[in-house]
Amino acid sequence: MLQNKTRSDKPLEKLSNGENDAKNDEIVDKLPPLQDRFGRTFDYVRIAVTEKCNLRCTYCMPEEGVDLLSKDKVVSDEEILRIIRVLARMGVRKVRFTGGEPLVRKDIIQLVEGAASTPGVKAVHLTTNGLLFERHAKDLREAGLTGVNISLDSIDPERFQTITRRAGVETVLRSIDLALDYGFPRVKVNVVLMRGFNEDELHSFTEMTRDKRITVRFIEFMPFDAHQIWESGVHFASAESLVHQIEEFYPGIQDAPGTRTEHHTFQAPGYAGKIAVIPAFTRSLCGNCSRIRVTSDGSIRNCLYSDIEYNLRDPLRAGASDDEVVALFRKAFAEKAKDGFESKKQSAARKVSVSDIGRVSMTQIGG
Repeated sequence: MLQNKTRSDKPLEKLSNGENDAKNDEIVDKLPPLQDRFGRTFDYVRIAVTEKCNLRCTYCMPEEGVDLLSKDKVVSDEEILRIIRVLARMGVRKVRFTGGEPLVRKDIIQLVEGAASTPGVKAVHLTTNGLLFERHAKDLREAGLTGVNISLDSIDPERFQTITRRAGVETVLRSIDLALDYGFPRVKVNVVLMRGFNEDELHSFTEMTRDKRITVRFIEFMPFDAHQIWESGVHFASAESLVHQIEEFYPGIQDAPGTRTEHHTFQAPGYAGKIAVIPAFTRSLCGNCSRIRVTSDGSIRNCLYSDIEYNLRDPLRAGASDDEVVALFRKAFAEKAKDGFESKKQSAARKVSVSDIGRVSMTQIGG
C-alpha cells in the first residue's frame, strides 16, 4: 500500500489495503472475461469523462483550445455507470477516470462513488493535472477513490508555464502532498520527458521519491500533438535513454514491483517511493495490454494508436440491451491488433485517420 505513514492521519474505513471492500466481489450474472485473439485479458477501463481542460499543454492541445462537444454528445453519468456495470460483469476490476481534466466535470464525485460501489470493481483511480485537486481531495477520498495520478512536466515555474501556457506549479506540488495527507493508497506523478526541453529535470523528479511514498513515472512522449512544435520527434527521449540515466544517478538501484504499464520500475536504496519508465511510444509493453478506452463521446477504442472506433453511445441511447453492449465490446477487442504499430497499419488500411473522426488533441481521446 503506497501510503505515507507519517501523514495518513485521516484513514477511511471505506477502503481496505488500497482496494474496495470484499462486498464488491459478488457479481450477478458474471460473464466470460473480455479477451482478444492473442490471449490478452482486459480488466482495466479508462473512461474519459470530458474533453475540457484548464491547461493548454503544448504537446497536447492548440493554444486556442479545440471545438468542444455539445453537452448532448457527452456520455451522461447514468451511461458511464452502466458501461462500468457491464464491464465489471466481464471481469473489469479497475476503473480510471480521465479527460481532458476530469475534475472540471461537476458530477465527478458521484461517478467515483458509483464506480467504487459497483460489484466486481476493486480499484477506482483518477488522472488529474492537480490544479483543482485541493478543492475535491476530501470528497474523492470519501467517495472511494483508491488512486490518483497527478501530471506534472516541470517543477520550474517558468518552464511549467511555457509547457502548459498557464501558471500553477505550486498548486500541483501541494496537491501531491495533499494526496499523501489524505492517505490515498496509490499516489503517482506522471512526467512526459522531452529531450532538450525538460529532460534536465529528470534527477529533480527522481529525488521526489526520497521522502515521499509516491511513484514518479517518466512517460515517453507520443507525437499526437495537434500538429504543433513536437510533431517532428526531435524532442523524443526514449525509455532506454531514461533508464540509462536513472541507473547512472543511482548505482546499484534495484528493480521494484510495478503495474503492467510500468515496464521499468525501480527503487533507490533507502528511498520511500519508486521510479518508473513507461515506453508509451516504443510500445514494448503492448504484449501486456489490459486496457479498454472509452472516449467522452462514448466511443470504444481498443488501442491508443488505433483510429478505428466503435460507437457505443448511440446504441445505449437507442435502448441496447446489456447483451448487445457486451457484444460490441467483444467485437472491438476481437479486432484489436497485436500492438500499436499494427494498429496504425490497420487504421491506414481502412483509410481511417484522426482527422476523419474529428480528434486533434489527446484530450479528445483520454490518454
